[in-house]
Amino acid sequence: MLGSAAAATGAVAASGCSRVASGNALDRLRSQGTVRLGIAGEVPYGYVDEEGEFTGEAPELAKVVFQRLGVGRVQPVATDFASLIPGLNSQQFDVVSAGMYINKERCEQVIFSDPEYQMLDSFIVRKGNPKNLRSYEDVVRTGARFATGTGYAEIDYAVAAGYPEKDIVILQDQVAGLNAVESGRVDVFAGTALTTREVVKKSSRAEATAPFAAVVDGKKKIDGGGFAFRPTDTELRDAFNTEIHKMKRSGELFRVLRPFGFTEAEMTTLTAEELCR
Repeated sequence: MLGSAAAATGAVAASGCSRVASGNALDRLRSQGTVRLGIAGEVPYGYVDEEGEFTGEAPELAKVVFQRLGVGRVQPVATDFASLIPGLNSQQFDVVSAGMYINKERCEQVIFSDPEYQMLDSFIVRKGNPKNLRSYEDVVRTGARFATGTGYAEIDYAVAAGYPEKDIVILQDQVAGLNAVESGRVDVFAGTALTTREVVKKSSRAEATAPFAAVVDGKKKIDGGGFAFRPTDTELRDAFNTEIHKMKRSGELFRVLRPFGFTEAEMTTLTAEELCR
């Protein structure tokens, strides 16, 4: 289902590659009446549901915010996670939101809204967690076969703990990670706490570990995810931020995110500026 939807939206994206953004991005989007939203097909951030419809916290939040900014239609465009920032900067999308952590490296390529949530990491492991894996350090200590997703921040966290990058198994997404753990191909798949707890709900052979903060250079990492914009689109990003802040203050943001598994503990006052440092 996702493949066919991605192919269809990919055709739309390809036709949009020839467009060159000019002037104020928000004015342009209002004139078009449509904003193209890059997503990565990952539950619960942005994905195709069983009816073949795009949904997830990113598309649903984008619908609310852009409606208030005068843009009536959100058009999700599915691609793999590693292609999101290149696709944004090459005009395939107008904005990206796909459970993307805000970090220094990405901040050198795009500009971010303030995060709508904060997130800890978690592992998918076999039932009973036979290797007792509760941190990246545990993975290194036990020599567990480790996997994570394409372009995930968890790659860097494992390497920072001492896991050889060449030995990391890179998989398409968390569903592939669950399958790899269940089949015994790997011992552990790392992702966000929200992603792992959602994907194991229907599994009888795997479970998610308790959320934890990765340690990098002796400091615990608490990540935040937000919408990414081209560096030239500061006015669009600022207008988006204004609406996000209103929703945070009123509690509406949590009401939009809660159906997708978010908890109050994952709401945040972190800023993009803090996370970009």
